[in-house]
Amino acid sequence: MRAVPGYLLIVLTLLVLPGHLPAGPATDEKRLSVYSPAADYFLVVSERNGRDYVGLLELLEPLGPVSARTDGLHWRLRFKALEMEFTRAKSHAKVGRQEIDLGAPFVLENGRGLVPVTSLNTLLPHLGGPLNFNEGARRLFLGNVGTHFTAQLSHTTPPRLVMNFTAPVNPTIATEPGKLRMVFHREPVVAPSTPTLTFSDKAIPSATFAESNGLAEITVSSSVSLMASFSNEGRTITISAESQPTLAAQPMVEPGQVPAATLPPSGPGPAVPAAPGSTPVPAPPPGQKSYFAVVDASHGGDDRGVALTGQLAEKDVTLAIARRLRLELEARSVPTLLLRDSDGDLTLDQRATLANATHAALYISLHAASDGNGVRLYTAMLPAGGDNNGPFVAWDVAQSRFVPSSVTAASGVASELQRKQIPVRVLTAPLRPLNNITTAALAVEVAPPPGLDASQLNSPVYQQIIAATVANAVAAMRDKLGAPR
Repeated sequence: MRAVPGYLLIVLTLLVLPGHLPAGPATDEKRLSVYSPAADYFLVVSERNGRDYVGLLELLEPLGPVSARTDGLHWRLRFKALEMEFTRAKSHAKVGRQEIDLGAPFVLENGRGLVPVTSLNTLLPHLGGPLNFNEGARRLFLGNVGTHFTAQLSHTTPPRLVMNFTAPVNPTIATEPGKLRMVFHREPVVAPSTPTLTFSDKAIPSATFAESNGLAEITVSSSVSLMASFSNEGRTITISAESQPTLAAQPMVEPGQVPAATLPPSGPGPAVPAAPGSTPVPAPPPGQKSYFAVVDASHGGDDRGVALTGQLAEKDVTLAIARRLRLELEARSVPTLLLRDSDGDLTLDQRATLANATHAALYISLHAASDGNGVRLYTAMLPAGGDNNGPFVAWDVAQSRFVPSSVTAASGVASELQRKQIPVRVLTAPLRPLNNITTAALAVEVAPPPGLDASQLNSPVYQQIIAATVANAVAAMRDKLGAPR
C-alpha cells in the first residue's frame, strides 16, 4: 500500500474546503501545552478564586516516576528523587530543602493537588534541566525541544514562500480572504527573532507568528488565493498561489485508502475503506439506523489486554464501561453503536472498518490501566511523510482531516471530567485504530481514582461515574461535532 504525500493531501483539502478548518483553539476552554523530550501533551486549566490552576500530578506523570498522598491538610508528592510538600490554602510549599512562594494558595480537592499556573516558573526549575514557560500563551517547554523555522520568499511566477522547520510538523491549515492560517496544536514551534516577517512582494507581503491558549499560529497575508504543500517528510511547507481548478471528479475508493476530497461533512458517504487486504465495506443502506457515536471496548477474546489485578483483565473492564456508556448516551438521545458487546476478538483493522462504515460523528475507544489515576484521553499521532498514490490518503493517516474535531472532542470530555473533579490529561499517541478512523476519534483510558488501587476499576459506582461524565460531555458537544456523516 502506498501513501499520499503531505503536499497532495493539503492541496486537495484547501481546494475543496477553503476556510472550513478551525484555525484557533478547539474550544473556549483554557489549556496548558507541555513540550518535553518524554512527551508532548496538554492539560485543561481550571479557575479557582479568579486564578488559573493546573493539576501538578497530571503535569508530572508523563515526565517520570511520580506519586502523591494526602495527610490531613498536607499533600506530599515525590517526583523521581525529589520530595515536595504542599498545604491546603497556603501559598508556600517545600521543594526538597527549599521553601518557595507559589504566589497564590495551594488547592487540595479530593486528593488532587492544584497549583497556580503562575507558580510554574518558580516551581519547575527545581526539577532540573532547562525550562522556558510562556505564561501568557500557556506554553511550557521542558528541555531543548523547540521547533524553529525559517521563511524565504522565492520571487518566481507565481511567488512561493518556503518555510523550513527543524522537525516534522502537521498544522491545521485554513484559508480565508487575504490570508492562509496554520495552527500548530501539538508541535513545539517557537517564535522567530521577530514575530512579523516582511517580504518585498505584493502577492505575499508578510507572515506573522502568534501564540495563545497553548497553540502557535503562523498567518500568511496575501492578495491572491494560496495553497500549501508539504515535502521533506513534513519539515518543509511551501505556500504558493493556487493554480489548479477544483477537481471535478474523484477516483473510486480502493481498499485501505480514503480519497481526501470525497469525505463529505454530512449525508451518505462513499464506500468506506476496508482493512488492508480485504474488500471495501459499503455505506449503510437507506433506512439503516444512523449512529452519532461508536463505542469500542478494546481487547476481547484471547486478547485480555493488561492484567489490572491478579483476577481482573482490561478486556472485562472496557466492556463493562462501554455498556454503561452506551446506556448513558442513549438516555441523552445520542444514538450509539457498541462495536464489541461480547467477549469476542476484533482486529484493529476490523474495528476501524466497522466504525467507518457507520458514518458516525464520533468514535470512542475505551482502555483501562492500573498505573496513575483518573482518566487519560488520547488523540491520534499521525506519522510524517509517506509515499504517493494519486489523490488517496493512506490507511495509516485516514484520521488526518479529522484531527481538529478529535481535539475538540478530547477537550470537551476533559473539561467535563475536571468539573467532576476527576484527574484528566489529554495526550497524543500512535494508538491504533485512531489513525484509521474517518471521523472525530479519541481513546479514553480509565485508571483508578486518586488514592485507590486498580481493584476500583471493577467498581460499578466508579464505572458509572466515568460513563455518565463522558456521556454528558458528548451530549453537550453534539453541535460542535456535527451530524453523522
